[in-house]
Amino acid sequence: MSNPHPEFRAIYEAHFNFVWCALRRLGVREADVLDQAQKVFLTAHFKLAEFEGRSQITTWLFGICQRVASDYRRSALFRREVTTDAAEMDLYGGTQEDSSHSAESRQRAQVAETILAKLPETQRLVFVLFELEEMSGQDIALLLGISVGTVRSRLRLAREAFSREVKRLALAQGGGRKEAV
Repeated sequence: MSNPHPEFRAIYEAHFNFVWCALRRLGVREADVLDQAQKVFLTAHFKLAEFEGRSQITTWLFGICQRVASDYRRSALFRREVTTDAAEMDLYGGTQEDSSHSAESRQRAQVAETILAKLPETQRLVFVLFELEEMSGQDIALLLGISVGTVRSRLRLAREAFSREVKRLALAQGGGRKEAV
């Protein structure tokens, strides 16, 4: 039996990693990325006939990722994580040195995600795409449908806010004597 949607299959295979990374950078927890990626590709599958090719497929998929991640973050207030995956639980069973390093890495990642979550959506998107996805300002402008000047402005504001929050957290952890404003 032949595949009824070879075009969709090719899109899925070519862009799965992009969607995975985009969702992760847009605030979807690692444990939930696969489910959210499935929502992105389900939406893409149903809407593929409407895709006119006026933009790149990655631009179209990224727009779907934005909406799925936004819905996910709105519902995150009610979500609690319980580790049930055996592979994930094995991560906690390593040597004390390994688990200490792993815990430190997880803590840094959580702090970064917390700071990113505090940024306005428009700044967060530009910051993530430029700093983490290493896209050029021109590519970000095309992807988001904004000018390069707007990309630069949002990136500057996001960097300033991110830096302020890092300094505030460092001061708070340094004994709580000063609170940066």
